[in-house]
Amino acid sequence: MPSYTVTVATGSQWFAGTDDYIYITLVGTEGCSERTLLDKPLYNDFERGAVDSYDVTVGENLGEMELVKIEKKKYWVHDDWYCKYITVKTPSGDYVEFPCFHWLVDDKEVVLRDGKALLPKDDKTRLVKQHRHKELESRRKTYRWREWQPGIPMSIDANTHKELPRDIQFDSEKGVDFILNYSKAIENLCVNQFMHMFQSSWNDFADFERIFVRIKNTISEYVMQHWKEDFMFGYQYLNGCNPVMIQKCTKLPEKFPVTHDMVADCLEREMTLEEEIEAGNIYIADYELMEDISPNSTDPCTLQYLAAPICLLYNNSQSKILPLAIQLGQTPGKDNPIFLPSDGQYDWMLAKIWVRSSDFHIHQTVTHLLRTHLVSEVFGVAMFRQLPAVHPAYKLLLPHIRFTIAINTKAREQLICEFGIFDKANGTGGGGHVEMIQKAMRSLTFRSLCFPDAIKARGVDSPEDLPYYYYRDDGNRVWDVTKRSEIMGEWGVCVCVLLDTFIGGGEPGQSPGKDAMRWLTLTLASWFPKSLKTREELTEYLTVIIFTASAHHAAVNFGQYDWCSWIPNSPPTMRKPPPRQKGVVDVKFIIQSLPDRGRSCWHLGAVWALSQFQENELFLGMYPDEHFIEKPVKEAMELFRKRLAEVSSVIKIRNEGKKLPYYYFSPDRIPNSVAV
Repeated sequence: MPSYTVTVATGSQWFAGTDDYIYITLVGTEGCSERTLLDKPLYNDFERGAVDSYDVTVGENLGEMELVKIEKKKYWVHDDWYCKYITVKTPSGDYVEFPCFHWLVDDKEVVLRDGKALLPKDDKTRLVKQHRHKELESRRKTYRWREWQPGIPMSIDANTHKELPRDIQFDSEKGVDFILNYSKAIENLCVNQFMHMFQSSWNDFADFERIFVRIKNTISEYVMQHWKEDFMFGYQYLNGCNPVMIQKCTKLPEKFPVTHDMVADCLEREMTLEEEIEAGNIYIADYELMEDISPNSTDPCTLQYLAAPICLLYNNSQSKILPLAIQLGQTPGKDNPIFLPSDGQYDWMLAKIWVRSSDFHIHQTVTHLLRTHLVSEVFGVAMFRQLPAVHPAYKLLLPHIRFTIAINTKAREQLICEFGIFDKANGTGGGGHVEMIQKAMRSLTFRSLCFPDAIKARGVDSPEDLPYYYYRDDGNRVWDVTKRSEIMGEWGVCVCVLLDTFIGGGEPGQSPGKDAMRWLTLTLASWFPKSLKTREELTEYLTVIIFTASAHHAAVNFGQYDWCSWIPNSPPTMRKPPPRQKGVVDVKFIIQSLPDRGRSCWHLGAVWALSQFQENELFLGMYPDEHFIEKPVKEAMELFRKRLAEVSSVIKIRNEGKKLPYYYFSPDRIPNSVAV
């Protein structure tokens, strides 16, 4: 009688093994096996990290292997099991791989297809067509859409991390418990001693160093030493935590009436301000989004304030970006003066502090939360709803949405929810952060997610005009490597078979990207692409998803401790309103404007925790779960890793000897997905 050898691999993560009964059914083109219990006498099957083999005897040859059905039944109490893959050796000696990478919970069954990447048009038998349909039908019931807040990108329908499908939960929820991690951070940083004085002010700037005692970070120490300097203020627009605000100024807006006489002393080329603008040397950062955002009012004992400043910047003869003028509101007038470097020391210092605070809010809520976390979740939920595991797009994108839905759900549960951690320290807590996202949605477009397009739209794409913009240069390198043939074209089966389906092929209702495009159209931008018609458009679409979830998230997330841990450089809230006139500010007023001791400690713990990599982090180019089995695709993965390593090498050499190295786009520091 024919015998098939079945090899079953159990995951190596915590609690992956099981003591439950595991049954298998083999399905081929000519028939199927009996439901067979996989069990060896006097042997502990399916232990964590184990690879076990079993013989399945059948009455007659099953033909070509099509499906494998795995069932888990309770032995004593339900014991979840994580199955990595199953390999079947046929009587003829052929090996057929069935990637799984799923948790089996309760009395659950999983039906697997072999690892070849296939589209609906490639399904030849009724059985595999039904399997594709049933898998998506089941997924759509499991991965449901929900509107967390009106006007915000759709999210998964789950209130807590525990309500998520087991496959997308973190292996250990402890590792992403924000309250636990922030409390740990506060303790590890030795700042918990200040928490009992929550609402009391610091005494002076040197007093802030008391919560800096455990710091061993070159960049953050440099920021602490140089934060008052105009150079440091301007440099952050290029390579700081939020390097997306600076844009070329081609004409001064009427709402910002800066004159040549105001800034003449700061101009170095013997040109008027108008001539400097025409020459392309003037840049601007406008925080208009902050206008009319409600400040945090959750603590009746502490008033908190926000501002919507405008900052004019000058690219001087040494190619340094320096601030020229700052207006702290959007409407010019006597009570909204334009602050200048020639003003009094404390007037100018406080004006810059207000800009840095507004920059922090834009970064946290829009650049980081909206444009990486929330956008990636939309793609992730849409992928689960629209793409079966056999689809090449599913195999390609799955590593790049790993744990994204889980971290976002945890954030909605603990971080940005009502009375969450966000309310404790941030001036936009208590609902202002929601207003900001709703407002930012109006300008969020697909093209703004395409890195080179976003750079060009701000007029900062020229290395000759604006050198030392490492965020732009390194970002373009990673974008190009991701988009070029090594990651897209040379996936071979992937892009070639994807194209037909994305541009309208495949079965009705199963067009990849349909869900993503539908929801992005409704909730992200009015003119998000509704269809893809060429291979170039498809490649760009996939690149946006991968780049947003990996590289861009890394670039705007992992520098938070570097640039935001020195509180005066990135105040999370301000306790005095913006000054309405010059000459009335002293150092005492500035200290009283900055966050109190308790909010400073929460902020420091937050930026430290958010800047840490996950345990067992998977970085860009690492694909330990082998969803693709095709040799050309595996070769393409190796080429991709090689190109990424070359980029890392270039960045490493460039950074040697620099007091302010820029490494956030270095591929060896870019996690595959948004998971923190």
